[in-house]
Amino acid sequence: MPLSRMLARCATSPIRRWVLDAFPRGQSGIDYDQPAGDAGLFGPDSVTWRIHADFPGMLAGGLSSLMLQALHPRVLAGVYDHSNFRHDLVGRLRRTTAFVAGTTYAATDQARHLIERVRRIHHQVRGTTADGLAYAADDPDLLTWVHVTEAHGFLQGYRHYCQAVPEALADRYYDEGRRVAQALGARQVPASQAQVQAYFEAMQPQLRFDARSREVMAVLARIRLPVPLAGLSRDLFLGAAVALLPDWAPPLLTLGRADRARAAVSSAALRTMAPLFRMALTDGVCARACARIPVPLEQLRRWPTQAEVPSTFTAPG
Repeated sequence: MPLSRMLARCATSPIRRWVLDAFPRGQSGIDYDQPAGDAGLFGPDSVTWRIHADFPGMLAGGLSSLMLQALHPRVLAGVYDHSNFRHDLVGRLRRTTAFVAGTTYAATDQARHLIERVRRIHHQVRGTTADGLAYAADDPDLLTWVHVTEAHGFLQGYRHYCQAVPEALADRYYDEGRRVAQALGARQVPASQAQVQAYFEAMQPQLRFDARSREVMAVLARIRLPVPLAGLSRDLFLGAAVALLPDWAPPLLTLGRADRARAAVSSAALRTMAPLFRMALTDGVCARACARIPVPLEQLRRWPTQAEVPSTFTAPG
């Protein structure tokens, strides 16, 4: 074996083990290999397939979205009252990861099955906030907030920890993502960066950082994935997640100058490590989906041309 390959394996093996310990494969029941030729809801010419293939950006972006979701009183109430996030936040992260991976890369029928299952769960989640506001997890407005915060986190994560995204393709990413959001029941979902910025500005008066928000942030700060160096890993990814927040969010989350300084250090560290993650993870669900079509995985390492990307995306029927 060439020395360069041996050194690469030594560098990437611990990272691969870390990822597989944190997010074990084969537990979701999703078959990414069949049926042959089924491109799923997005397909290999989509921007979504490219952005969702990058593990560091997706994990940091997902954590960033959780911070933003903790600022919405009615969204937070559904999680606070109807989940065991205090004791099983790792499980919640794994289930969310499986849903995003499945709706992105699984064949069409399996992706639709995942969406319908989540719709049934959402229909059961309803109640009243401490201030007397009614909430329901299938409320289109709440679904839109959850979707937009996640899409923003994933896009910013890719930009920070993988590579720059052309402006037109960043807009395309938001447009594509409406497929899943609308299938779940969201409405008036922003379809471009400008629309997301306007949406965030319009939503800010509804947001607040209260005792429940503080508890969620404390739970995030204590999360321990079942991996080596669990505390250091947590601090790295949480700091990298803070670095992805829009400018208006850190003050609202009461994150001060010291928090932002630590986030900058974490962000720089993850940016340095990110290529090792990509070297270590060449056989994940994205690779399996590419083999199902089939298209070469290397195709996803370049941006799609305008001719390859459909001009419009619609919600799945």
